[in-house]
Amino acid sequence: MVKLNKIYTRTGDGGTSGLVDGSRLPKHDQRFEAIGTVDEANSAIGLALVVLAGTEPGRELQRVQNDLFDLGADLATPGEDFAPSEMVLRMVPAQSEWLETAIDTITAWINPLTSFILPGGSEASARVHIARAAVRRAERAMAALATEVPVNPAALSYINRLSDYLFVLARAVNDGGKNDVLWVPGGNR
Repeated sequence: MVKLNKIYTRTGDGGTSGLVDGSRLPKHDQRFEAIGTVDEANSAIGLALVVLAGTEPGRELQRVQNDLFDLGADLATPGEDFAPSEMVLRMVPAQSEWLETAIDTITAWINPLTSFILPGGSEASARVHIARAAVRRAERAMAALATEVPVNPAALSYINRLSDYLFVLARAVNDGGKNDVLWVPGGNR
């Protein structure tokens, strides 16, 4: 269990921040860009939870928020050994597999897509789409990090699958896709 006795430490006042192994990097390092965008995505999911609390999608999003904290811990742990242990928190394939099962379950009952859709339709759907876009940004940051240092393949799979999950979830909370707003190509020419 994490225990935070003091919120400020002053150790970052010089423009660096610490990693799980005790090493420090500049706050503008690509690793912190990835960790920060994962945190933003988690916050966007929290915004969606405001309107989905107490529902099955809300319970699923709470699970996702916990996984995103795991992801942040994984990204904050440098190295090439991605095996989880009691002392090292790493993403594992089962987390992506859960998302794939959820995607398949939702896709089986929502209306099939007949067009690209615009984010919106309902407040809940719009909030989930904001989270989806934030997750895509986190995925880009993680992919950029992976060009510089090793990144856990299970973490990269998870963030990619998560945006797909949020897309189908946004359609699900839009009355199974009935309230989706369809894109009209060139509709305003």
